[in-house]
Amino acid sequence: MSGKGSNNAIAATEGENLIHFRDGGLISIKICPAMGSGNLTLATQQVMRSSGIPMHRHLLADEVFFVLEGSGTFILDNAGHSFATGATLYIPRNSWHGFENPDHELLLLWVVTPAGLDGFFRETCAAPGHTSKQPSQEQVRLVAQKYATEFR
Repeated sequence: MSGKGSNNAIAATEGENLIHFRDGGLISIKICPAMGSGNLTLATQQVMRSSGIPMHRHLLADEVFFVLEGSGTFILDNAGHSFATGATLYIPRNSWHGFENPDHELLLLWVVTPAGLDGFFRETCAAPGHTSKQPSQEQVRLVAQKYATEFR
């Protein structure tokens, strides 16, 4: 992980890697407060086929996804929108959103501003090679609440 004042060119293999508790997909945090950014968090996230991302909202943060690979349906405030590789998806703060990907694995690049959502993933996910975390739905809800995020 690059620290503040270090090289700002982050190689493909650099970043803080975590294995998602729900589907086993890889999250690679590239930019966050621990790396010197107080304004945004940027990461890539692998979403395994058919696992999707459950409906949730960020009360204080805007979010943008760029679809690096895959396709599916993006749900924003109860309206479904088809997307494919190359799509950009913008989520204004406090908007309910989620993903369905029944046929394809997704690789997403996401940016959240202001920074801080990386903390949610650190608390709920494990580093590769470590025992995976299996938080209950209630534990996930409580951790999300710390980062101004709610799940339906």
